[in-house]
Amino acid sequence: MLKKITIFLVTALLIGLSIAGYLAWKYVYKSNVDLTEDQISFYIQTGNNYEDVLDNLDSLEIIDNRNTFDWVAKKMNFPSHIYPGRYIIRNGLNNRTLIKLLRSGKQTPVKITFNNIRTRPQLAGVLANQVEPDSTPIAEKMLNAEYAQKFGFNIDNFGCMFLPNTYEVYWDIDTEKIFNRFYSEYNRFWTEQKKQKAKSLELSPIEISILASIVEKETSVMEEYSTIAGVYLNRLNKRMPLQADPTIIFAHKDFSIKRVLHKHLEIDSPYNTYKYRGLPPGPICIPSIQAINSVLNNKSHNYLYFCAKDDFSGRHVFAKTLRQHNQNARMYRKALNKRKIYN
Repeated sequence: MLKKITIFLVTALLIGLSIAGYLAWKYVYKSNVDLTEDQISFYIQTGNNYEDVLDNLDSLEIIDNRNTFDWVAKKMNFPSHIYPGRYIIRNGLNNRTLIKLLRSGKQTPVKITFNNIRTRPQLAGVLANQVEPDSTPIAEKMLNAEYAQKFGFNIDNFGCMFLPNTYEVYWDIDTEKIFNRFYSEYNRFWTEQKKQKAKSLELSPIEISILASIVEKETSVMEEYSTIAGVYLNRLNKRMPLQADPTIIFAHKDFSIKRVLHKHLEIDSPYNTYKYRGLPPGPICIPSIQAINSVLNNKSHNYLYFCAKDDFSGRHVFAKTLRQHNQNARMYRKALNKRKIYN
């Protein structure tokens, strides 16, 4: 009898251990991530606690079984190791591997990029869509005169510091680090060689960027950048007003204007380059690296004028004399009227 009881107890123990072992394997090592794609970006926001992370994993349907994840997470002390950031979760991960990833704090960087930006508030919004900080604190710093002075700029020309490019940063980067990164890239871009080129044009790096912003808004044809830059440099050297229509549009803050009229030229603004000679106080957009380099490496010529072609190709026709320019301008105005583009 005793022998039968012993056999029964041993058998029951083995069965129990087998069940426990299976459950342990199921909880710890069985795949608990079943995605519809190979991988997904998962974000832990600054200030999130363990329950927030668990709820997000569950609501986003990243984990199949919330209970098994919760059990393993607490065994691995994950609730005490919540680190904000962007984590790449791959399909098929088990609870142990997933938790090791999230509790490690080894997040995957994001690549932020921007181009064709007109204003700093617009830039703040674009950046906020790619990193954790909200657009409001970013925009507040961009529009803060004292903060601009910290980097050697003023409130008007602060936009020159931000060079359109692709930057690899951590998603939870704070606003201070964002600006420090842009300042570092700005200084890296402006090498001694580039500074010497600017000096040879009797312009500072900031003035080069301001002129580049005008060049960029004058044409959508990149091949024309260096020629148009040469026109404006010729006008500056002759102390002629730039008379750049994009600066008038910027002065009015009405980017829907397609045709600059005489009434638009009446605005009293330092950005009215018909009324005031020289460069405006700041850029009229965030100039691209291509535009900046085109100013530094402008084409040398004798053109003083240019006008959009009447075929609406986006290209321009250039002139050395006012008489030639007026003929070109009349042809373009005639084409505008034909298409009923009056404003």
